[in-house]
Amino acid sequence: MIDVGIYPNNALSVDRSLKAVHGDIVIACLDSEMTVKELALKPSMRLIPRNSAYEPIDVGDGSELEIFGVVANVIRTIRPANESGSFCIG
Repeated sequence: MIDVGIYPNNALSVDRSLKAVHGDIVIACLDSEMTVKELALKPSMRLIPRNSAYEPIDVGDGSELEIFGVVANVIRTIRPANESGSFCIG
């Protein structure tokens, strides 16, 4: 999901009270596998990775899809740390 600013080790704030709509970034469970993708409802239901290294996933009639929640915020650590927990400014 790097194309929308979500990188490895980021934390996501998820709002489970929101109804997911076309274009939302969602936490989805597709056939018992959790994933973070953009939800497309038109022209057909798909889960779209926002990383060109991956292909969209078509949600077919036989698929079991549950939307866990809508991603509301991305939280990323900006403080570099070494093994001792401190960092150097040089």
